[in-house]
Amino acid sequence: MAIEVKPILPRFGAEISGVDISQPLDEATRQQIRDLQDEWGVTVWRDTGLDDAGHVAFSRIFGHVELAPRHPGKPSRMPEPELFDASNLDIHGNINQDPSTRLAAGGNRLFHSDSSFMDVRAAQALLLCHEAPPHGGPTWFADSRGAYDDLPQAMKDRLEGLEATHSYFWSRRRAGYPYTEEEVDAKPSATHPMVLTHAGSGRKSLYVGAHTRDIVGMDRDEGRALIDELIAHATQDKYVFAVHYRPGDMTIWDNLCSLHRGGEYDAEHRRDMRRTTVREQANSSAIADDHYTSMFVTAKDTPFSPAEETVDKVLEKS
Repeated sequence: MAIEVKPILPRFGAEISGVDISQPLDEATRQQIRDLQDEWGVTVWRDTGLDDAGHVAFSRIFGHVELAPRHPGKPSRMPEPELFDASNLDIHGNINQDPSTRLAAGGNRLFHSDSSFMDVRAAQALLLCHEAPPHGGPTWFADSRGAYDDLPQAMKDRLEGLEATHSYFWSRRRAGYPYTEEEVDAKPSATHPMVLTHAGSGRKSLYVGAHTRDIVGMDRDEGRALIDELIAHATQDKYVFAVHYRPGDMTIWDNLCSLHRGGEYDAEHRRDMRRTTVREQANSSAIADDHYTSMFVTAKDTPFSPAEETVDKVLEKS
């Protein structure tokens, strides 16, 4: 059966069917899938039949699959080291009731590109649903290539050559986590161009989101105003759609040509989502396999267990 493509927006996002990705694929099919991903930026796959091992194996058709960050001395709920736990569950599989963890996760509700706070960027992310709430819990996606295409030429000229810093801890601060500016200053960050040329399509793409903190060489307030203006432009309704999940459904998005955010849902319902992340291939071979854990250990913080002094601040306010 031939692969079928159903566009979601005219230039962005498509549902793909007609191929069983839980089975080994020949190289021609693998290349067709890569080409479709490059063309549409986000692809949606229903009822995939993938288990954890199959999820990781399929992810490898796109390149180097990252190891997920691990908290030193604490076990992970994930059975494969490449799986990022994007659920609302704790290590025992129960709904996580920890208020600081819930607050830190609020950053996922802001439009962002995964791992832009790392020196080596993330390309494809593959999010597989194992358990969905009865209502809500979608992922929203925004077309950062289409948004760049539609910018006035004067803005394109203004952005040419500009770079911005990106920080995981900044997006958490924007979402309400009580980091101070000084604390964010002291933690790791990465610097990237504000406009990328997407390798798979040759199209230019805005590279700004919730992790984007400051524009290099620009006054902080002026730079943040421009960042906010670009995010607002890229997340207009005409560039955005939502994917709702049933168990077995998967979305693949390319972080180098799209933004995404988690949708609202009742956190008292279980939501078990697991993600793999594929490293951007350019200049990535010299980077350690476990560079996520290294970054968070350097920061004395993790995405799953914030620093004790910061947790204390949260609890004092709760």
